[in-house]
Amino acid sequence: MAELVQPGQQVHGGGRHSAKPAAVVVWLQVITLVWMLAELSVAVYAAITAHSPALLAFGSDSLVELLSAALVLLPGISTVSERRVDRSAGVLLFVLAGVVTTVGVLSFVLGWQPRVSHAGMAITVAALIVMPVLAALKRREARRTGNTALAADSIQSATCAWLALVTLIGLGLNAAFHIAWFDLAAALVAVPLLLREGLFAWHGHVCHCC
Repeated sequence: MAELVQPGQQVHGGGRHSAKPAAVVVWLQVITLVWMLAELSVAVYAAITAHSPALLAFGSDSLVELLSAALVLLPGISTVSERRVDRSAGVLLFVLAGVVTTVGVLSFVLGWQPRVSHAGMAITVAALIVMPVLAALKRREARRTGNTALAADSIQSATCAWLALVTLIGLGLNAAFHIAWFDLAAALVAVPLLLREGLFAWHGHVCHCC
């Protein structure tokens, strides 16, 4: 994983803002959008075919990250107040935590029996490689250009990596021991992480967890 930074550390950009995102920022976000589209597609397909709440939660995170990455490319977004951008990131993470919780509860009530998903495990392994790198690059570029939207988006990328790890553990344990509740547990374990990241973002602090 990329560098570890203490919780509560703020990301500040020292550069001057421009109405149009820098070329490096555009490329980073285009790569993110392409990856998140692929990740979302595979995760949702695997979640449906395997009846996996953990993969559905992971897929919902991919959707949030997709929206967050697209936001950075909007003209003039880098000049939006840092407070508003941070709070937008926090709201996205709170919404995601609610989605994960709802999916977990429904899976328990409806008695879903998640099956082994090799596609799901493959996409989470890939996310563990791709997302920490993207998060680190976004943090570096955000500091260089002062792009607060990109700094906020780096939170989403970091969270995606951690959620991929939690999901992979749940899927792997279910595959190894054929105990379905490991999958559900993985989905619910992600909720405190998402709420914690959301609180850091809401208060203007970035917790770089990967």
